[in-house]
Amino acid sequence: MTFDELYQLAKSVLNPRRLSDSAESGGVGAAILTGNGKVYTGVCIDTSSGMGFCAEHAAAAAMITAGESRVVKMVAVNWDGKVLPPCGRCREFISQLHPENFKAEVMVTTEKVVTLQELLPYDWRSAISEEKI
Repeated sequence: MTFDELYQLAKSVLNPRRLSDSAESGGVGAAILTGNGKVYTGVCIDTSSGMGFCAEHAAAAAMITAGESRVVKMVAVNWDGKVLPPCGRCREFISQLHPENFKAEVMVTTEKVVTLQELLPYDWRSAISEEKI
C-alpha cells in the first residue's frame, strides 16, 4: 500500500464535530498499516480536561483489539488535509507496542517519510541498554 492510499484512508475518517459542551472529535484522522497488511483508522477525541486522545491512539487501539501490534506505515491528517507528524506521546506509545515498530515509516509531510526511530533519536531504552554494557 502506498502512502497516497494510506493518506486517503486517514482523510476519509475525518468528521469534525462537537460531542458535548466539553468535547469534540474527528478533527484529525489517522491510518496505520500493519505487518499483516491490514489498515486500521481512528480519529482524535479532544476534551476540555485534557483526557482525550490522538487519532493515532485510536487507530492503534483498533489494531490491538484486532490482535495486531506491528506498524509498518502510519499517517495522520488534520481536518484541512494537512499531514501531521505524531506528537511525542504517540511516538512513544507506538514504539512500545512491538519491538520492530522503530522501523515503521511515518509520513511527516506530504513530501517526507521518516522512520519512527528517526523521530525518537535518543530513546530511553537504548540509554538503559548502554548502561548494562
